[in-house]
Amino acid sequence: MKRKEIGLLVLLTFVALLVHGYHPRAEDAEIYVPAIVRILHPSYYPFGREFFEANSHLTLFPHLIAWTVRLTHLSLDWALFFWYLASIFLFLLASWKIASKCFSTAAGRWGAVTMVAALLTLPVAGTSLYIFDEYLNPRSISAFAVLFAIDAALDKKYLLTVLWLAITSVIHPFMTVFGLFFVVLLLILEKFQQRSSMASATALLPFLSVSRIFGKEPSAAFWQCLEDHRYYFLPRWEWYEWLGILAPLAILWWFIRMARRRGNVAFERLAEATFAFEAICFAAGLVVTIPHSLEILTPYQPMRSLQLIYALFFLFAGGLLGELILKKHVVRWLLLFIPLCAAMCFAQLQLFPATRHVEWPGAAPENPWLRAFVWIRGNTPAEAIFALDPNYMALPDENYQGFRANAERSRLADAKKDWSAAVLYPWLPLADDCQSQVRAANGWKHFGAADFERLKKTYGVTWVVVQQPAPANMSCSYQNAAVAVCAIP
Repeated sequence: MKRKEIGLLVLLTFVALLVHGYHPRAEDAEIYVPAIVRILHPSYYPFGREFFEANSHLTLFPHLIAWTVRLTHLSLDWALFFWYLASIFLFLLASWKIASKCFSTAAGRWGAVTMVAALLTLPVAGTSLYIFDEYLNPRSISAFAVLFAIDAALDKKYLLTVLWLAITSVIHPFMTVFGLFFVVLLLILEKFQQRSSMASATALLPFLSVSRIFGKEPSAAFWQCLEDHRYYFLPRWEWYEWLGILAPLAILWWFIRMARRRGNVAFERLAEATFAFEAICFAAGLVVTIPHSLEILTPYQPMRSLQLIYALFFLFAGGLLGELILKKHVVRWLLLFIPLCAAMCFAQLQLFPATRHVEWPGAAPENPWLRAFVWIRGNTPAEAIFALDPNYMALPDENYQGFRANAERSRLADAKKDWSAAVLYPWLPLADDCQSQVRAANGWKHFGAADFERLKKTYGVTWVVVQQPAPANMSCSYQNAAVAVCAIP
């Protein structure tokens, strides 16, 4: 690549950051940031760490960030920020490399990459995923690693393909399955033209059963946990979520025909692989969703494949727009991408209305919940155990900010992230533990001194975070307009 092209990718990286925002300790960061903190500070999280370690022990991601902190002597906030920027840049670089094979003109290539950059936080149908998250997590790294693996496969550099898939496997083992399947399908379609050869693999699934997979029947709490996750079950998706499956299939078919007419072999080959990949994963999603005997497999979501499909789909769409319509007309580029970026930015502002759009490292938080969490991090003992509303992440102005990630302290299980973590491990008692801890905090808004004392005796809770007004007769060391941080006597 030329320096000018690298410079433009760097510029697009920062534009993408400003459009989509950055929230380093929000949403799923509540699972991964505590794992990093515990590596850096082994005495932290004496209670409840099993809820984030169940996921984090399967990946080297927390160790990678912790090694970065130790080697560079940066703060964790700066390490997360630099890795996030690097991940966006590498994701766009991989997109550029693939676009360079699909489109012969600069307008097509930049149309592809700019479209991907503009739509990073687009929701992926009903999967509860984005193309690229607003915070660093293992998906941030696996996203670009899988694209690089596909690019290497297109170049027939198979050792490099294996290397990129190996990197993905130690960062996000689950996404490696999708990446490997896509690459194998790409090679099959090229060499044998057997577009349906992989479909037969799904025929074995109905003959599996829970006992054969896990050896024993999961608990009632696990089944309740599974039932609460609507987006795992395709029949429960809304019509517009189904449109997010079917519309790309129809348009991909049109892409294939257009690429064939234009004599674009690389584009045709990749579009065919993307179409077949989605069709097979869709079939697998139906197979594991509809038979009751396979419901236990639904948390592994074959439709998560749509994250990769969406990235490639919008790369194709942007490239064609660039070549056929935008070309070298600056006004057309501005008329397309300025409203598109404004709409994406507006959507993110609605998701995080009480939080800085870009949470710059070292900047004082505006969110009152975040201010309380940061105070806790610096003013309470590392061994402290907290309790707060089990649904705190969904409360007004909380903005999905994780307590463990921001406060770096233990807490009772919540009804959001811990409940979602529990559904992935039916062979562990996570669902039962989560359910019992959440039930212990039922009616949180009406808790008094006796209720807090009960939590202290049962779970060792020593501090609570409560919404204003704070309960009477509580010693509250920190208060703001939204919450109070109080010690249990």
